[in-house]
Amino acid sequence: MQFLRTLTNAVIGGAVLAAYLTLLVLQLNPALDLRSFGVAPLILTWWIFYGVHAAAGFYAVIVLWQLLAVEVRSPGWISFRVLAWLGTGAASAGAALMWMNVRGFRAVLDPAVAQRMTTAAVVVTICAAVCAVLALAQLSFGRRGRRTEAALFALVIIASLAAPVALRGRGLTPVLRARRFDNGTGLVSPETVPRVAMILLDGASLDFVSPIAAQGRLPNFGKLVDGGAVMHLATMRPTHSAPVWTAVATGKLPYKNGIRSAASYTVRGADQTLEMLPDFCFAQALIRFGFVGEEAHTAAAVRARPLWDILSSFGITTGIVGWPLTYPASPVRGYVVSDEFLRREEDAILAPLRDDAAPVVYPPEVVDIARAARQRNGTETGPLALAAASSGPEPGDGPRAPSNPLAIDGSYERIAGDLQRARPAQFTAVRYPGVDAVGHYYLRYAAPWAFGDVSDEERRRYGRVLEQYYMFVDGLLGRAMASLGPDDVLLVVSGFGMEPLSLDKRVLERALGNPELSGSHERAPDGFLIAYGGQVARGHLARASVVDVAPTILYLLGLPIGRDMDGYARTDIFTAAFTAQRPITFIPSYDR
Repeated sequence: MQFLRTLTNAVIGGAVLAAYLTLLVLQLNPALDLRSFGVAPLILTWWIFYGVHAAAGFYAVIVLWQLLAVEVRSPGWISFRVLAWLGTGAASAGAALMWMNVRGFRAVLDPAVAQRMTTAAVVVTICAAVCAVLALAQLSFGRRGRRTEAALFALVIIASLAAPVALRGRGLTPVLRARRFDNGTGLVSPETVPRVAMILLDGASLDFVSPIAAQGRLPNFGKLVDGGAVMHLATMRPTHSAPVWTAVATGKLPYKNGIRSAASYTVRGADQTLEMLPDFCFAQALIRFGFVGEEAHTAAAVRARPLWDILSSFGITTGIVGWPLTYPASPVRGYVVSDEFLRREEDAILAPLRDDAAPVVYPPEVVDIARAARQRNGTETGPLALAAASSGPEPGDGPRAPSNPLAIDGSYERIAGDLQRARPAQFTAVRYPGVDAVGHYYLRYAAPWAFGDVSDEERRRYGRVLEQYYMFVDGLLGRAMASLGPDDVLLVVSGFGMEPLSLDKRVLERALGNPELSGSHERAPDGFLIAYGGQVARGHLARASVVDVAPTILYLLGLPIGRDMDGYARTDIFTAAFTAQRPITFIPSYDR
């Protein structure tokens, strides 16, 4: 009977903690309409999942406390003596999670939403402090006044749950998608603008590149660093390719461009989707165990005009290869090979293209060029010891990444090169995701001091795999630099860096059957921007942001910057002679 009473109190405490976590997901998703009955399954799933786990944890804590106590008293079915401490713990955890999430996701949230979430965190923090005082008071006064204290405790818990809901409101109207319009092709002369070649790298870190380049093993990186403008690039959380590269493309933070995370999340029976999952509470486990489904974003989810669309409206030709969220490919003055092309080609879905199918490339006639380039053997399968980076040369030989990064990056380079020769564009952008794919599984061998459990044999066999992949990318950069004209500019942009996986996440990944994962960007490590060319000043400059890239490119091409963009034109990248002849101009917005 004693253990059943303990279980009752643990279940109540777990339900309270689950309520705080449910509030957290509601705050991070302000577009959820609480007036809809269809949102109930979503809230219920969250409550049950965390309630069960929290109840189990509280039950274990209570039993351990009883085993260690000198005098054991059986709790009541609903014991204020027990619940006072459980409620204090639940409220404290809820407040801490709110503070950490509002701090980590501030760039993703609308400022008004972030302010309301901050106020809610203050309220829950105060309530947690009051609960702690009441828990201590019942130790001092024993049974005297316990009913009054219990009633006050219940009111505090209710207030800490009701106030954040009232602050949040019923739900916000989502941002409408931007409509395309022509700004007038007469504002600039496309023939006079410099050619800009942009290389996008996922997961590349300047702190990893610089020492290797200084030793001469990355000669092209070294040439870029020594002869160009270099700066760290602040990224954002959640640090995924979709939100980061969309921010780069639009110059706007996620609450304006509509891409807050890597995917949208659904619960069976719910009529609304989640845009974000909370951090620091293992919310990804809901996906791993099938409680929540995820659907990757497409170009239809982007609510702001990307850079290539803006440039096309001015008559500047663009060539985009592999940029995230370019599927379905939209019409541009030039060509687009979407990030879905290689996957569709691999699955043999692409051919033949139907008129009613969502296009993976634009215009449709370039698909033959792209397919031929992909199927042609490249030089990326040379002496690099990277067979293990995809599937291992033999079963069990080395960590296994989920894809073949060499094949993907090599295909993108060949596709971009063939298309540029067939349909020259003034602005080109090619994304290479391979560094990120290799870094996730081989960082532990490249930086064994950060992990401590890497054997000499593992270090000998795999210690240079990540460096060798950077050498492969260094070759890509060298070929891009060789194609530059005297007035052309090369921009090498890493949207986010890579760092060792934290200890708690390593333990979790081992428990979930993925012990080989070692690299992470969950704490939003900096990426970088390197500019190189005739108009670029040399030097290491102050830290920039991913949203500064689009305004800087617009400035370089002599185009006005949208006043509603969150980034700034980094004119310090360019020489004084160049900036003296090119003032910064503005337009209210490129979105309508």
